Amino acid sequence: MQLQFIGAAREVTGSAHLLRVQGRTILLDCGLFQGRRSETATRNREFPVAPHLIDAVVLSHAHIDHSGRLPWLVKEGFRGDIHATSATRDLCEVMLADSAHIQQKDADFLARHRRSAPEPLYALRDVSTMLQQMRPHDYHQRFEVVPGVWGTFTDAGHILGSASIELEWEEAGHTRRLGFSGDIGRSGLAIIRDPEPVRDVDWLILESTYGNRDHTSVEGSRAELGRIVRETVARGGRVLIPSFAVGRTQELVYDLHALSHAGEIPRVPVIIDSPLASEATEVFREHVGVFDTTEPMVQAHAANRTELFTFPLVQFTPDVEDSKAMMRQPGPKVIIAASGMAESGRILHHLAHSATDPRNTVLIVGFQAEHTLGRRIVERQPMLKVFGEEVPLRAQVEVLTGYSAHADRTELLAWVDAVRATSPRLEDVFLVHGEAEAQDAFAERLTQRGIPAQAPRPGMQVTR
Repeated sequence: MQLQFIGAAREVTGSAHLLRVQGRTILLDCGLFQGRRSETATRNREFPVAPHLIDAVVLSHAHIDHSGRLPWLVKEGFRGDIHATSATRDLCEVMLADSAHIQQKDADFLARHRRSAPEPLYALRDVSTMLQQMRPHDYHQRFEVVPGVWGTFTDAGHILGSASIELEWEEAGHTRRLGFSGDIGRSGLAIIRDPEPVRDVDWLILESTYGNRDHTSVEGSRAELGRIVRETVARGGRVLIPSFAVGRTQELVYDLHALSHAGEIPRVPVIIDSPLASEATEVFREHVGVFDTTEPMVQAHAANRTELFTFPLVQFTPDVEDSKAMMRQPGPKVIIAASGMAESGRILHHLAHSATDPRNTVLIVGFQAEHTLGRRIVERQPMLKVFGEEVPLRAQVEVLTGYSAHADRTELLAWVDAVRATSPRLEDVFLVHGEAEAQDAFAERLTQRGIPAQAPRPGMQVTR
């Protein structure tokens, strides 16, 4: 077995890992690099192996930093199967089409303003071709990835359809097993079931996004969200929330629904200003069978779970003219818009329009990678660059880590302990999807527990 770590190595974007086994090449994830445009434009077009030489892809979930280069891979010659859960396949249909649309719109916008922009990585036709190569599977359903290599998905508890992956094959008369965590979620998240560990593995590729810190509680985050909305509305301001359209947006709508029902926030419009979020919410409605039925709100709407994402205050604005009209309307409101790291999409227009007003609040509810606009907001840098223009950041900035869909340090350790309990032959843990500081701290924690761990560098190859 040979592993090569070509993305999300000592960083949190561009998830992609090559497995060479049984004379075949399997790609685990094919994510988009996010960050500085000048760097990512080149990195997203680089690959250590010709796409036509890859035999199959196994996809952990639909977030763009895990799936966002799949249409490019197909465009460049990949012709194999792409294995994913059924919900992941349906989310990719809307998310990757949206990604293609945003890339083209951003390029057109910059061209109109006489600024250079890279050509889009792919077009809608490439997304359509890619979807024809996707092979959906249920959780715990064993499937053949390539001849001689079998896979099984377990629920990673991160977003709808997210999965950890178990791969197995025969080698010298013995069964060998590789586990890939994907992104591990938190226990107690609304809507999504709690994460399941992979079992009986020899090697483990493990995410480490929050390997050096813990989150605030899931329960406390809803109360904090209510406080921030109340205080911002009292100032006459707007709450701007850059949010992943898939998972995070639906959780926020779920909690705002609960807060509104309890009378804990003022009756102000809650605007979901994202065509992708609108379409993704429809995918959620189509997959209620994988919701966490222990959640009180899910139980309360057992007869019609589509109502979880609909209440009198919420408005979806898929049409761009509706979005512009809403932006011009005076008065307090809560605006949830993609993208989650404020790198593209309608949140940029809201920041350009409203980040200068000290009555407003920019609420960060997820991890912000280095060199992203969201990271600069978290750092409260006085000037933000939006569409190439300098915009003063005078709005309040709040950060709620409890809304992260990633397990924190304590939750990661508990997940690894559960894996180790069924894996007496566990030889190595390879830490991915984490920045250096988080990975080094988490590797030390694992070593103290007697678990061999390392954080591979970009491009590093390991043979076992």
